[in-house]
Amino acid sequence: MDQRVIPVRVREGYSVVIGNGLLHESGRLIRDAIGTCRIAIVTDSNVAKLYLSPLNESLTGAGYDVCSYVFSAGEQNKRMHTLADILEFFAGQRLTRKDCVVALGGGVTGDMAGFAAGCYLRGVRYVQVPTTLLAAVDSSVGGKTAVDLTAGKNLAGLFHQPSLVLCDTDCFNTLSPDEFANGAAEAIKTGILDDESLFSLFETDHVNLQINDIVSRCVAFKARVVEQDETETGLRKTLNLGHTVGHAIEKCSGFTLPHGHAVAVGLAAIAQAAEQLGWATEPISARIKSVLVKNGLPVTTEFSPDALANAALSDKKRAGDSITLVVPQKIGDCVLKELPVEQLEQVFRAGLEDER
Repeated sequence: MDQRVIPVRVREGYSVVIGNGLLHESGRLIRDAIGTCRIAIVTDSNVAKLYLSPLNESLTGAGYDVCSYVFSAGEQNKRMHTLADILEFFAGQRLTRKDCVVALGGGVTGDMAGFAAGCYLRGVRYVQVPTTLLAAVDSSVGGKTAVDLTAGKNLAGLFHQPSLVLCDTDCFNTLSPDEFANGAAEAIKTGILDDESLFSLFETDHVNLQINDIVSRCVAFKARVVEQDETETGLRKTLNLGHTVGHAIEKCSGFTLPHGHAVAVGLAAIAQAAEQLGWATEPISARIKSVLVKNGLPVTTEFSPDALANAALSDKKRAGDSITLVVPQKIGDCVLKELPVEQLEQVFRAGLEDER
């Protein structure tokens, strides 16, 4: 069995275990990491039908007393009312500080379960069990947790590191092509940030055959960044490549466009803007757009640059009258660029309008 273990050396430290068939070993792996306690599984209505039963069976087989909370699937439910319901469930189950939350699902579940675990009793342990490629390569690692507010995405949250991350890549077999592409966008982003060889892999037809390696390389990169900048004061901001435009698109769409698809447009836009504005050190726009399209992702949006710039003004990356953009200079080399907010529309226009 192809199983990888990536250490994340933050605070007490934890491991990210990646491989096939891990869901059926989850009870033993969690017990080895945190010992015995009560466990509350948090998952959504889609994932519960597929994976709640095997996870519950493995946990009870390892001696755990397990309860579970299932919320209605969808980004539109990543809100304070769902968070409150989860917290009330924990209290109703009389979970203690010695107990543990298990987040089973994609990024929405991981964000909310982690946030709830960080809030409940001022912090209880939690384990991430990502079931989507997007959550596996990005949101399950690093301890960022959040919910959306009316004003924007992920505006309420906290940093709360998991005790363990278990990524069973067999779960990706049930993803739709669109949902798989959603995760591919974040992996492609990692290639643009750090790894030409990872990026070039997405220019081939062998992505599915190397999924364990892709996840491992993305996790290892994110672990290195998080270890140096846990709370996003500097280097970790580079992980937001494509996200300023992406989050604005999500907001303008009423969160109906999936995160990875919105980020893909953001990646295409910032690459084109970097070329148009003389920030890139070599041609990158055409290559980035081509690899996104090849992997089933969009590179354009119906929303205007001014509408998106206005939406981005409530982005959490804004600091007073400035906003920090992550700018690709070439594949594998990106820099942080702080701009006055009044220049944001100009950048969006350069990135989203037809190339001149």
